[in-house]
Amino acid sequence: MKILVDADSCPKEARDLVLRRAKKLNIRPIFAANRQIPGAEDAQMEICSVNENSADDRIVELAEKNDLAVTRDVPLAKRLVEKEVFVLDDRGRVFTADNINEMLSFRNFAVGLVENGLDIIRTANYGKKELKSFADSLDRLLTKINKN
Repeated sequence: MKILVDADSCPKEARDLVLRRAKKLNIRPIFAANRQIPGAEDAQMEICSVNENSADDRIVELAEKNDLAVTRDVPLAKRLVEKEVFVLDDRGRVFTADNINEMLSFRNFAVGLVENGLDIIRTANYGKKELKSFADSLDRLLTKINKN
Protein backbone atom coordinates (compact mmCIF):
# COMPACT_ATOMS: atom_id res chain seq x y z
CA MET A 1 0.00 0.00 0.00
CA LYS A 2 1.07 3.55 -0.80
CA ILE A 3 -0.18 7.02 0.05
CA LEU A 4 -0.09 9.20 -3.06
CA VAL A 5 -0.30 12.95 -2.59
CA ASP A 6 -1.12 15.52 -5.25
CA ALA A 7 1.42 17.75 -3.54
CA ASP A 8 1.18 20.96 -5.59
CA SER A 9 -2.06 22.05 -3.98
CA CYS A 10 -1.93 20.15 -0.70
CA PRO A 11 -1.35 22.41 2.34
CA LYS A 12 1.90 21.89 4.24
CA GLU A 13 0.02 20.88 7.41
CA ALA A 14 -1.77 18.08 5.55
CA ARG A 15 1.44 16.92 3.86
CA ASP A 16 3.21 16.83 7.24
CA LEU A 17 0.36 14.79 8.73
CA VAL A 18 0.56 12.29 5.86
CA LEU A 19 4.30 11.92 6.45
CA ARG A 20 3.81 11.30 10.18
CA ARG A 21 1.06 8.70 9.62
CA ALA A 22 3.03 6.99 6.86
CA LYS A 23 6.12 6.73 9.05
CA LYS A 24 4.11 5.42 12.01
CA LEU A 25 2.39 2.76 9.89
CA ASN A 26 5.40 1.97 7.69
CA ILE A 27 3.57 3.03 4.50
CA ARG A 28 5.39 4.47 1.51
CA PRO A 29 4.39 8.11 0.85
CA ILE A 30 4.72 9.40 -2.70
CA PHE A 31 4.38 13.10 -3.49
CA ALA A 32 3.81 14.12 -7.11
CA ALA A 33 4.23 17.72 -8.22
CA ASN A 34 5.64 19.91 -10.96
CA ARG A 35 8.38 21.12 -8.57
CA GLN A 36 10.29 20.02 -5.51
CA ILE A 37 8.08 20.30 -2.42
CA PRO A 38 9.81 21.67 0.69
CA GLY A 39 9.61 19.29 3.64
CA ALA A 40 9.07 16.21 1.48
CA GLU A 41 12.45 14.65 2.26
CA ASP A 42 10.76 11.62 3.89
CA ALA A 43 8.62 10.91 0.82
CA GLN A 44 9.37 9.55 -2.60
CA MET A 45 9.22 12.70 -4.73
CA GLU A 46 7.90 12.39 -8.28
CA ILE A 47 8.78 15.62 -10.06
CA CYS A 48 6.69 15.82 -13.21
CA SER A 49 6.91 18.04 -16.25
CA VAL A 50 5.09 21.36 -16.26
CA ASN A 51 2.62 20.03 -18.83
CA GLU A 52 -0.98 20.23 -17.70
CA ASN A 53 -2.07 17.14 -15.75
CA SER A 54 1.39 15.53 -15.80
CA ALA A 55 1.40 15.09 -12.00
CA ASP A 56 -2.17 13.74 -12.17
CA ASP A 57 -1.16 11.28 -14.87
CA ARG A 58 1.82 10.11 -12.80
CA ILE A 59 -0.36 9.58 -9.73
CA VAL A 60 -2.82 7.50 -11.76
CA GLU A 61 0.06 5.53 -13.27
CA LEU A 62 1.46 4.70 -9.81
CA ALA A 63 -1.88 4.04 -8.10
CA GLU A 64 -3.04 0.51 -7.43
CA LYS A 65 -6.19 -0.93 -5.93
CA ASN A 66 -6.47 -0.16 -2.19
CA ASP A 67 -3.84 2.57 -2.24
CA LEU A 68 -4.78 5.90 -0.66
CA ALA A 69 -4.59 9.21 -2.52
CA VAL A 70 -4.91 12.79 -1.31
CA THR A 71 -6.08 15.36 -3.85
CA ARG A 72 -8.54 18.21 -4.16
CA ASP A 73 -8.62 17.72 -7.95
CA VAL A 74 -12.04 16.14 -8.59
CA PRO A 75 -11.31 14.87 -12.14
CA LEU A 76 -8.18 13.18 -10.76
CA ALA A 77 -10.22 11.77 -7.87
CA LYS A 78 -12.65 10.23 -10.38
CA ARG A 79 -9.81 8.53 -12.27
CA LEU A 80 -8.48 7.13 -9.00
CA VAL A 81 -11.86 5.98 -7.69
CA GLU A 82 -12.31 4.10 -10.96
CA LYS A 83 -9.06 2.24 -10.13
CA GLU A 84 -10.51 1.34 -6.70
CA VAL A 85 -8.15 3.69 -4.88
CA PHE A 86 -9.31 5.32 -1.64
CA VAL A 87 -9.36 9.08 -2.19
CA LEU A 88 -9.82 12.08 0.07
CA ASP A 89 -9.12 15.77 -0.18
CA ASP A 90 -7.08 17.88 2.24
CA ARG A 91 -10.25 18.95 4.08
CA GLY A 92 -11.36 15.39 4.84
CA ARG A 93 -13.94 14.92 2.10
CA VAL A 94 -13.87 11.30 0.92
CA PHE A 95 -14.52 10.55 -2.74
CA THR A 96 -16.29 7.26 -3.46
CA ALA A 97 -17.94 5.50 -6.38
CA ASP A 98 -21.26 6.62 -4.86
CA ASN A 99 -20.49 10.35 -4.77
CA ILE A 100 -17.77 11.07 -7.34
CA ASN A 101 -20.10 11.77 -10.29
CA GLU A 102 -22.11 14.27 -8.24
CA MET A 103 -18.89 15.94 -7.02
CA LEU A 104 -17.61 16.13 -10.60
CA SER A 105 -20.89 17.62 -11.85
CA PHE A 106 -20.78 20.27 -9.13
CA ARG A 107 -17.14 21.05 -9.92
CA ASN A 108 -17.89 21.38 -13.64
CA PHE A 109 -20.86 23.64 -12.88
CA ALA A 110 -18.67 25.87 -10.69
CA VAL A 111 -15.95 26.02 -13.36
CA GLY A 112 -18.62 27.00 -15.91
CA LEU A 113 -19.79 29.85 -13.67
CA VAL A 114 -16.26 31.17 -13.34
CA GLU A 115 -15.61 30.86 -17.09
CA ASN A 116 -18.73 32.95 -17.67
CA GLY A 117 -17.55 35.69 -15.34
CA LEU A 118 -19.52 34.79 -12.21
CA ASP A 119 -17.61 34.61 -8.98
CA ILE A 120 -18.14 31.77 -6.57
CA ILE A 121 -17.33 31.82 -2.89
CA ARG A 122 -14.12 29.98 -2.12
CA THR A 123 -12.75 28.95 1.23
CA ALA A 124 -9.11 29.91 1.01
CA ASN A 125 -8.02 29.45 4.60
CA TYR A 126 -6.73 26.20 6.00
CA GLY A 127 -6.85 26.05 9.76
CA LYS A 128 -7.20 23.71 12.70
CA LYS A 129 -10.77 22.74 11.80
CA GLU A 130 -9.85 21.70 8.27
CA LEU A 131 -6.74 19.85 9.45
CA LYS A 132 -8.73 17.96 12.11
CA SER A 133 -11.33 16.92 9.56
CA PHE A 134 -8.55 15.72 7.25
CA ALA A 135 -6.81 13.84 10.08
CA ASP A 136 -10.03 12.12 11.12
CA SER A 137 -10.83 11.01 7.56
CA LEU A 138 -7.25 9.91 6.95
CA ASP A 139 -7.25 7.79 10.11
CA ARG A 140 -10.63 6.22 9.26
CA LEU A 141 -9.47 5.29 5.75
CA LEU A 142 -6.13 3.93 6.94
CA THR A 143 -7.96 1.76 9.49
CA LYS A 144 -10.38 0.53 6.81
CA ILE A 145 -7.57 -0.27 4.38
CA ASN A 146 -5.55 -2.12 7.01
CA LYS A 147 -8.57 -4.32 7.81
CA ASN A 148 -8.76 -5.49 4.17
